[in-house]
Amino acid sequence: MYAKKQLIYTVLALVFFFLLGWKTSEYYLSTNGSDTGILESGNGNESINIDNPQDANMALFWDVWEEMDLYYIDELAVQDDKKLVYGSIKGLVGSVGDPYTVFMDPKETKEFEENLNGSLEGIGAELTAEDGFLKVLSPLKNSPAEKAGLLPGDIIFQINGEITGEMTLFDAIMKIRGEKGTDVTLTIIRESVEEPFDVTITRDSITIESVTYELLEEGLAYISINQFSDDTSSEFDNAVQKLLLDNPKGLIVDLRYNGGGYLDISVEILSQLIKGEEIAVQIQTREQDENEMLYLSGDGKLSEIPLVVLVNNGSASASEIMAGAIQDYKRGLVIGETTYGKGSVQEVIYLEDGSSLRMSIAHWLTPNGRSIQEVGITPDRIIELTSEDAVANKDTQLDEAIGYLLNL
Repeated sequence: MYAKKQLIYTVLALVFFFLLGWKTSEYYLSTNGSDTGILESGNGNESINIDNPQDANMALFWDVWEEMDLYYIDELAVQDDKKLVYGSIKGLVGSVGDPYTVFMDPKETKEFEENLNGSLEGIGAELTAEDGFLKVLSPLKNSPAEKAGLLPGDIIFQINGEITGEMTLFDAIMKIRGEKGTDVTLTIIRESVEEPFDVTITRDSITIESVTYELLEEGLAYISINQFSDDTSSEFDNAVQKLLLDNPKGLIVDLRYNGGGYLDISVEILSQLIKGEEIAVQIQTREQDENEMLYLSGDGKLSEIPLVVLVNNGSASASEIMAGAIQDYKRGLVIGETTYGKGSVQEVIYLEDGSSLRMSIAHWLTPNGRSIQEVGITPDRIIELTSEDAVANKDTQLDEAIGYLLNL
């Protein structure tokens, strides 16, 4: 049997990934504001030196504040000045329409950092945001979400009776996460079911292997990379070392539903697949006249083995960089569906009160200069998985990869 990933049929555009109970799958340049030159922070009385926007009438802002303070029906709701300021900043940041540019208050920042540091508990599911609602991208194998019967494509309409459309994405995620042994009730809308229904899930500790592998019956090596985390490179090395003992006829690297991770880890793996100190990725900012280049290490110990890379609309960020480089250097064949199109770089600026700003500061480009943002990577062979395939647990994309390698 193939070590197949769970097949998922999705029909809606993906907007954002979160892995409940694990690390978020974004690559951040984490900096302190006082060290970056982007934000000058000091004793709290300094201000950012920017040109006065011609169309920004701050008097209007204070007029609205005063009217709310004097006449809003719930007087207590407008007495927390700090809450009002944070809400105003979130409105400013959100006005650019970038789901990856986010302001978090101190409490949210602390919770987010705890997420990145692991030791998390939740239901174990990858989610997207669509039209203000949460949608299940994939329940993790053997997770509470899978055991409770959540399916790819399920819309989470309510969390413990609260409508998700009235929440921020971050708030919704935090409401689903929680301590091991506690319950969360999700109201689910499923295409095949006429009425919404409730599912109660008991949270648990969540772990996930970033790399799984096996030698397929056809004598082909199969490696699935679920995310590019701290240990992914060493796990990939271990998989390669064991698989090469059987002298495989070809290699299939499965990046489906890999939402990304650390760019340097993906470059390390790319350096095994492509020989030479070539460009791995270009980084484009608004200030630089020329793009910054990241290069491969030149190892290329797997550069001679026939290669197929599998992708789909759940492959994002560092996964797209990897697939794009494989295409640009004609190193192997990319099979599957057009990838997500997450080609932006986020910088984290920590502010003096404990809040933070996560801001898009650059775009990834493939070695040949192709943009990924909002367009993704188009596979060399487009093979879509249908709902019938998912029900039958039939992996036509993997079958196409096997057929291609066996016929070389």
